[in-house]
Amino acid sequence: MQTRFDLTQSDIPKAWYNLLADFPEPLPPPLHPGTKQPCPPEALTAIFPENLVRQEMCPDQWVEVPEPVREIYALWRPTPLLRAVRLERALQTPAHIYYKYEGASPSGSHKVNTSVPQAFFNKEAGTKRLATETGAGQWGSSVALACKLFGLECNVYMVKVSYQQKPYRRMLMHTWGATVHASPSDQTSYGRKLIAEDPHCPGSLGIAISEAIEDTVTHPDTKYSLGSVLNHVCLHQTVIGEETIKQMEMAGEEPDSIFACCGGGSNFAGLAFPFLRKKIKEGKNYRIVGVEPSACPSLTEGELRYDFGDTAETTPLMMMYTLGHKFMPPSIHAGGLRYHGMSPMVSHALKLGLIEAEAYHQTKVFEAATLFARTEGIIPAPESAHAIAGVVEEAIKARETGKKRVILFNLSGHGLLDLSAYETYLNGKLSDI
Repeated sequence: MQTRFDLTQSDIPKAWYNLLADFPEPLPPPLHPGTKQPCPPEALTAIFPENLVRQEMCPDQWVEVPEPVREIYALWRPTPLLRAVRLERALQTPAHIYYKYEGASPSGSHKVNTSVPQAFFNKEAGTKRLATETGAGQWGSSVALACKLFGLECNVYMVKVSYQQKPYRRMLMHTWGATVHASPSDQTSYGRKLIAEDPHCPGSLGIAISEAIEDTVTHPDTKYSLGSVLNHVCLHQTVIGEETIKQMEMAGEEPDSIFACCGGGSNFAGLAFPFLRKKIKEGKNYRIVGVEPSACPSLTEGELRYDFGDTAETTPLMMMYTLGHKFMPPSIHAGGLRYHGMSPMVSHALKLGLIEAEAYHQTKVFEAATLFARTEGIIPAPESAHAIAGVVEEAIKARETGKKRVILFNLSGHGLLDLSAYETYLNGKLSDI
């Protein structure tokens, strides 16, 4: 039985897929934080280079991947598609379970799929320095690597609870030459204000974004880099789904259900958006599910409305499912999913009924992750493990009904730098929040 499906470097996508072109209803535009009117492109150039602003608002179905980006992608792409036959046996399910493994990248996650092009386009635009935020550290380490490859300085604001929980991701950023601050920090006026109000503030992605944006507008030759949520970020991640479509054809199967974890929406978009094209244009009947933590459930319990992307109210207002930009998420171990809102494009897809959403408590998530590690050998990142929890439930339903299902999910990163979280779970000290 073939269990691994590999492409060659010639199969690395030459274009990113833009779901904006195929939505049956247009995506509501971002609003200027001051005027509350649709945000003109020039308003975004204070924090992003013009070439990425054009991508953010691009109406074209396909956007060319520059050759220098494809050359760096070749360090780890194409990533493998594998069938989880040992997990299938453990679950005694008739379902066939496939996973796209993005943990094969240098930083150990899917995030480099967008950090590399973002660094490339910034370098092309004359940027000298990037400021960014990171939750669990996958994004920060990916930006640090991309900046080093293109000769840019990198300044990272890492959510304080993750800075403390995940020291090795911080060390990874340092190894690649980045400067890393625990957020809220003493580096920005907003950070100092929050520390004065609460010296023990654990931080949030919204706070770290506010600090990174303040850093951007107060330092010369600096632009801001975001690892999720925005359209151009989702665009870059579609290399995942484009490769997977070819690999599922190699496997001779078509997925019935597609799962990916959801924090800001980037890895979900990467796998799901190319399949949404087939759902919209070809009438495919995929069940596409975004899985999020019960402790930060923007899709399943949030409100669809305009909201700020950060806590200090400096970003454009985006139409998204949100828990409110002042929401302070609990200190769960899936630091990359502790964000108050969801990508506008992912939110729009949910509103239109093109996708579904589920939420799980972290003990259920680590139970599924440990089962996967003990059957398939790969230790998943806590974020990615949310998708596995959804997959396990789907496979059990197939067992109970006796109906074969083909299940596909994105294993968006490995958990080798998250072992303290696994130790907490295995010692029975992990609690649901």
